[in-house]
Amino acid sequence: MSNKKQKKKKEKIIYIDDGRTIADMSGTSGGMFSSKGKKDRPKPTVSANQTPWQTYCNAVRMMFKPMLVVLGIIALAFLLMYVFMK
Repeated sequence: MSNKKQKKKKEKIIYIDDGRTIADMSGTSGGMFSSKGKKDRPKPTVSANQTPWQTYCNAVRMMFKPMLVVLGIIALAFLLMYVFMK
């Protein structure tokens, strides 16, 4: 009975370092967290004068004209298909 209850040990995979890397990692400080345990990356901030809602509105306002151009091209394409298929 004890043989059935014993779990099989998983084979440990041994990785061999052949010295090849994708990028040079010598200048890194150990990843996302420094030795003190705090994040190295600064928190993304909104400018002092703008709220996130104002930032969103400015981004939408900036993309409004290109969106109208693309919608116009799509409408023209459907209009031409309608005229030629009729």
